[in-house]
Amino acid sequence: MTLAQLIAALGGELVHGDAHTEIHAVNSSDHAAAGDLVFAEDAAAAADALESAASALVLKPGLFAPDPARALTIAIVEENHPRLWFARAAKLLAPPLPVAGVHPSAVVGANVQLGPNVTIAACAVIGEDAEIGAGTRIEAGAVIGAGVRIGQHCRIYPRVVVYPGTTIGNRVMVHAGVVLGADGFGYVRDPATGAHTQFPQQGTLVIEDDVEIGANTTIDRGALAETRVRRGAKFDNLVHVGHNCDIGEDAILVALTGVSGSSTIGKAAVLAGQVGIGDHVNVGAGVILGGQAGVFSGKTITNEGLKPGTVHWGTPARPLQQVLREQATLARLAKRKKGNRE
Repeated sequence: MTLAQLIAALGGELVHGDAHTEIHAVNSSDHAAAGDLVFAEDAAAAADALESAASALVLKPGLFAPDPARALTIAIVEENHPRLWFARAAKLLAPPLPVAGVHPSAVVGANVQLGPNVTIAACAVIGEDAEIGAGTRIEAGAVIGAGVRIGQHCRIYPRVVVYPGTTIGNRVMVHAGVVLGADGFGYVRDPATGAHTQFPQQGTLVIEDDVEIGANTTIDRGALAETRVRRGAKFDNLVHVGHNCDIGEDAILVALTGVSGSSTIGKAAVLAGQVGIGDHVNVGAGVILGGQAGVFSGKTITNEGLKPGTVHWGTPARPLQQVLREQATLARLAKRKKGNRE
């Protein structure tokens, strides 16, 4: 693509160089070559990028000052959010994957509906009555259960298992080893014998558009209703979401986070690594839970009365500044007690 085509698609202002510069890929300043695009968010990064071999640079307004004594061959685009512009450009520049059709070793059940330009790779299994939308790729060894609905332009990586009845929207990325729609962990105990009987796990799982699910993550189906992951949510590797949960739009769940059943995670909430959420918890919109934070069952945690961007930390999770004050108080008490003993 030319730089002019990228600007037409993404915005930004060309402040130096040729709009017809050909851009083939994105790269870091250290490894860039001719045809590459790089980005900078501060003056130091901009200085490094200007010394690189890249053909184009996107940076924040005000970081580039023309110098008549210096001849620059690099084209420069100004944009308020250069990292975002760079990321979006990377998607536009990525070469399309080849459409390979249905591999001879794949198993496709009865009444399966395949849209145009679908790829079903080696040893994949598609259950009967499944529907797979246009441009979607089912990679090697994936298992798609009966009645599953998968939208357009999705990519289901190798060894993914999608249980029967699950619905997946458009442009969803599901990485290797993910399990979607397994039974939730719900049992009823017999008080007389202590034996556990599984509570019915016959609900559904709905994954909305533009969701990305990291490798070896598991999301359980609802018990009697549904589990839902809303548009744009992003999961890191090794995340677990229990039955009947509702994960909000654009929420972020980082590695080793666990969300217990019937919990709600609000829009644009961030759950950092190893966060633990009890059952029937409500995490409000925009809440940030720091690494290893914990929320007890049945609790609600919101940003009400707090500054935007407040981080909650600890168990039970509470504003980080409160945690630091508590720790400082404990340290003073411990020091005072030690002094009294001496």
